[in-house]
Amino acid sequence: MECDKKQLCSECLSLKPHKLADFVEYQKDSVVSKTIIDKKIGTVTVFSFDKGQGLSEHTASFDAMVCIIDGEAEITISGKPSIVKAGEMMIMPANQPHALKAITQYKMMLVMIRA
Repeated sequence: MECDKKQLCSECLSLKPHKLADFVEYQKDSVVSKTIIDKKIGTVTVFSFDKGQGLSEHTASFDAMVCIIDGEAEITISGKPSIVKAGEMMIMPANQPHALKAITQYKMMLVMIRA
């Protein structure tokens, strides 16, 4: 059964396995995102970053987990940079300034739990 909805729905996503990397494509000089789950208690979003693109330093009220799907990123938390590669993850603690930058093109899954 194919879904005719324009947005992702949990019923459609639960019918078969999916490759996270297929949810977003790379776009020149851009950051692309697609939210997979959006609930009161949290979100799951997949992003793609072209080389050199990033998210400037900011804070969030909740812990967030970044899982790198493809490529390599620099994640800076409270002024301390770390290189995170495909297959690796990192926690960005609540209320600590953090920024992300693409060393190469990369894709990531961001999981944020609001508690």
